[in-house]
Amino acid sequence: MSSPFTLRRVFPTTALICVAVLATGCSSGSAATSGGTAAATTTGASATKVPAATTSVATTPAATNTAQAGSTGTNTQAQPAGTTHRPTASCPTRYLNARAGVSQGTAGSVYQVIDFTNISQTTCTLYGYPGVSLAGGSPVHQIGPAAARNTTAPHALVTLAPGATGNALLRITDAGNYPTAQCHPTAVQYLQVYPPDQTTPSYVAYHSTACAGTVGLLSVSAVQPGSGSAS
Repeated sequence: MSSPFTLRRVFPTTALICVAVLATGCSSGSAATSGGTAAATTTGASATKVPAATTSVATTPAATNTAQAGSTGTNTQAQPAGTTHRPTASCPTRYLNARAGVSQGTAGSVYQVIDFTNISQTTCTLYGYPGVSLAGGSPVHQIGPAAARNTTAPHALVTLAPGATGNALLRITDAGNYPTAQCHPTAVQYLQVYPPDQTTPSYVAYHSTACAGTVGLLSVSAVQPGSGSAS
């Protein structure tokens, strides 16, 4: 919104001398200044879901989760003075149905697609890496380190209209590749998934074996548009 327009007339002292000179006229100059600023903020919402034996589960179990939310990015564009730009907000956890998509096994690893479908009536965005870890037990808790980032594929802003899907590719290394004393193999029942820019996880039913120690078995790509493929 532009600031109030100000008009100031400045009469120089020397103008008084001009009164005595009939052949010439003197007039003062004028100047005006105006400015405008525009700003907008958006805040993503989050919601809690409760683990259940379904593909997408809802909420924070009664235990401390150590996995961090995925990295985020900004989508900014220069705007003319006096206008307001409102970028599309990040998708909160409650707007998304996270589920296990297609998977493919290789020697010593499994590649598992995680799909994020916008189940709300509002367009939102995903940018960067989700936070993913293996989870299990009662109460449900994270087992082993969270997924490292696989930076091979480029990442970009993914806009999800209602009903649209984005995906991330998770690699899970076989716990059997490590000595038992180092890995401490532990059965898991869920993938604990934080959408990018969110601190509330979803729980996706997934049966596997984790290393309860410090051995990291997971790596995850940035979110891409579409339902994804393990190939």
